Amino acid sequence: MRSSQRLSVALARSDGGWPHDDWPGPEDPYVGRVVSLEPPFRMPRGVDVVVLLCADPVAALAGLLDGPAAARVPVIVVSARRDTDTVVEVFRRGAGYLVEGDYCACMLSSAVMGATVGHTYLSPAACAALREEARRTHPGGEAMERLRSLLSPRERQIMELLSTGLGAQEIGLRLRLSEKTVRNNLSNIYAKLDARGGTDAVLRWLGATPVLRT
Repeated sequence: MRSSQRLSVALARSDGGWPHDDWPGPEDPYVGRVVSLEPPFRMPRGVDVVVLLCADPVAALAGLLDGPAAARVPVIVVSARRDTDTVVEVFRRGAGYLVEGDYCACMLSSAVMGATVGHTYLSPAACAALREEARRTHPGGEAMERLRSLLSPRERQIMELLSTGLGAQEIGLRLRLSEKTVRNNLSNIYAKLDARGGTDAVLRWLGATPVLRT
């Protein structure tokens, strides 16, 4: 996030209207400008985050990420779809996911801000879908227990909070730790879990991706 000004957001609507006509408000601490995009999406310069409103997130996200400029801009999907296959696929592609009716305008602004520092934000229903996928495909067992035993009690606390959609700053507030301490812990966690980053670590923690270490 640029310290001198609030963020610029591209609102990409593949279909339907936008339910938050009053967003962002004049006092929004993070978002200062919203640019509307219509299909086919062409990314304007100076956009920090894309909010993608769509009925079919997987198809819409694939179309949005086709362009080379779009691939460098973080994306947050907003959709009524909450089935596990859709949520997991969007999450695997590195986009945040807010289920319609499951978030407020303040949460949207927080998700936008978090996306600029690499945090993949999930609304509660999207988190539940991800956990359901983990239970369905990898019900746990000795391999998961061994994986989790690699982490210290503090690191396990941090992973539980990370898997519910919280970012480093929010985790720090919950655990009364500095954001730097949380990020240092996350770096250690990623190494222990053989994870490429936060998204991969959450998938491994929840058992929604194969466990590499045994």
